[in-house]
Amino acid sequence: MGIMLAAVLLAACGPAGAQLDLAAYEQEIVDWRKGRLERLLAPTGYLTQIGLHWLKPGTYSIGSDAANDIVVPATAAARIGKFHVTEEGIRFTSEDGVEVLVDDVPVAELDMPADVTGQKVIASHRSLAWSVIDRYGNLAVRVRDFDHPFVKTFGPLPYFDIDPAYRVTGKISPYDEPRKITVKTVIEGYDQFPLSPGTVSFELGGERYELEPTISGDKLFFVFGDETARDATYGAGRFVYADMPGEDGEVVIDFNKSYSAPCAFNDFSTCPVASPRNRLPIRIEAGEKFHPSLHYSGPAGH
Repeated sequence: MGIMLAAVLLAACGPAGAQLDLAAYEQEIVDWRKGRLERLLAPTGYLTQIGLHWLKPGTYSIGSDAANDIVVPATAAARIGKFHVTEEGIRFTSEDGVEVLVDDVPVAELDMPADVTGQKVIASHRSLAWSVIDRYGNLAVRVRDFDHPFVKTFGPLPYFDIDPAYRVTGKISPYDEPRKITVKTVIEGYDQFPLSPGTVSFELGGERYELEPTISGDKLFFVFGDETARDATYGAGRFVYADMPGEDGEVVIDFNKSYSAPCAFNDFSTCPVASPRNRLPIRIEAGEKFHPSLHYSGPAGH
């Protein structure tokens, strides 16, 4: 659908669409795409992830030697250290003579609070770094390689053409109280239980559809699927954020800012999957596309 046709559709959708400055809007999406790629390529972006290791209480060694419980690339020491996992959390002890840093300061032992505590610690060794994540009581160590060769060759990200017709204004039907819902993830058995404030209905192509978002900070978070997942977008679903509704209950969903889940790029994230109720029976030809060449799934040694 071209820009001119999109403009006609927007004008027919009411005042919110008619007031859209198309040139400014197109630049907004171009800038958003640039920021999206920069965030992915950043040291703490999803592309540097090379491992995700779920840990039960016990002791786990990490290093480049194949005998370790967590094996990392050969650029690392044969044994970097050990994780000591208890019901209270994870403590790391480095191997004698091996340099491990936190904020550029050498450490021999350290507690590693999970990301959900707000006190997340990132430890590093040479080009590697690791931190602890907590997903509804399940602890894991996420490992990164800042020199990951995949990052150097990544991109560009493919997109559908910018189409303002896919910037829709919907209406929220709030639940009496936010509901805890069950969301499946790409990792079997590691479900998520976020809060949903209600459902959002919107019109597209003259038909009415409905999605159930969850609450993410001060935003609404949509995980949705559509018919493009068969041939053009990531099969497990795409993400898009929207501002919370105002007093009028309106919610603007801009599918031109929809993007692939982190799991589209590697196997080391805990991505939610679009639920059956959030799978739309139409093609949303807007936002980020996906191609298998953008996905990394390889041994720890690259």
